Amino acid sequence: MISAKMQDALNEQVNKEFFSAYMYLAMSAYCNTLGLPGFAHWMRMQYEEEIMHVTKMYDYIMDQGGEVNLMAIEQPEKEYGTPLAIFEKTLEHEQYVTNLIHRLMDLAVEERDYATQTFLQWYVTEQVEEEANVNDIVSPLRMVGEDKGGLMMIDQQLSGRLAPTPLTA
Repeated sequence: MISAKMQDALNEQVNKEFFSAYMYLAMSAYCNTLGLPGFAHWMRMQYEEEIMHVTKMYDYIMDQGGEVNLMAIEQPEKEYGTPLAIFEKTLEHEQYVTNLIHRLMDLAVEERDYATQTFLQWYVTEQVEEEANVNDIVSPLRMVGEDKGGLMMIDQQLSGRLAPTPLTA
């Protein structure tokens, strides 16, 4: 059983995870308008991964006898600028999410909630991977700048991103 304070914090994170998914879906749509189907595909796969993250957290709250409180999701932006700007925004967002996960972990430690600490460790590790994956895209984007040939090559590489593997609890 989780405390009311932990439950409220996890419900807030559910909302943030839904926003992340929503933002990546908006970014996918925007990339499609730019004629960058590989970028759009990468963002669509990121959307699907975020939905799995939110479902995992939702299930954990329920498994702990908690109550899920779904809140309104903030509307994401519609335009994101250049491909580099899109991925810089993505990196900034993932760093923000990392901070949110760390704050949840701090609360779980403060509450002496060992089950939630164990649960959140998966997210801590996942955020390291998320930031590294985005950095691996930001670096070449910075190198190619606005070079259309370079952007097309990166677009083609991003189109190969596989769908996320379903999570197991």
